[in-house]
Amino acid sequence: MEGMAEHGAMGVGRRKLWSMVPPGRILEVGVGTGRNIPLYPLGSEVTAIDLSPAMLARAREAAGSSGAELDLRLMDVQQLEFPDGYFDAFVTSCVFCSVPDPVAGLAELRRVLRPGGHGYLLEHVLSCRRGLRPAMRALNPLVVRMMGANINRQTRANLEQAGFVIESETDLWLDVVKLFVAAPAPKLG
Repeated sequence: MEGMAEHGAMGVGRRKLWSMVPPGRILEVGVGTGRNIPLYPLGSEVTAIDLSPAMLARAREAAGSSGAELDLRLMDVQQLEFPDGYFDAFVTSCVFCSVPDPVAGLAELRRVLRPGGHGYLLEHVLSCRRGLRPAMRALNPLVVRMMGANINRQTRANLEQAGFVIESETDLWLDVVKLFVAAPAPKLG
């Protein structure tokens, strides 16, 4: 299934996502096997995290063969071990479907993002289409049991609840696969 997705909206979206990310100090959340490593902006200082030691080992292999310099760390996005305002940008690719508390994870990303920084997210979300939305909700328990990923997440609302302003939202496949660019909302008071 992942192979088919990579040749469709996800593969196109992944390349588009990384083409938008400016060089700087970048946090990639959910590095997985390191599929994005060849897409990193030149001249960037990239830290990549994942919850799985096995995935990090595969990403380490991918990084070694690419010549990319990056800091790979075992970490949970819901409890980041970085100081406030540390990163210029963060990037996610189909991560927030499996984070237990997506708002908490996004709030942590907001915390470690410097003022003026941006988040770049490629995520699949719950459709708003009349026929598709109820089907996705009905199928979600089965998909979670089989794949561990929720197909009913409302990432735009989660970003806003975590204190982000959506600067752009692009549909890549129907209204299910989306590319978001978000910035921290100004603090009041």
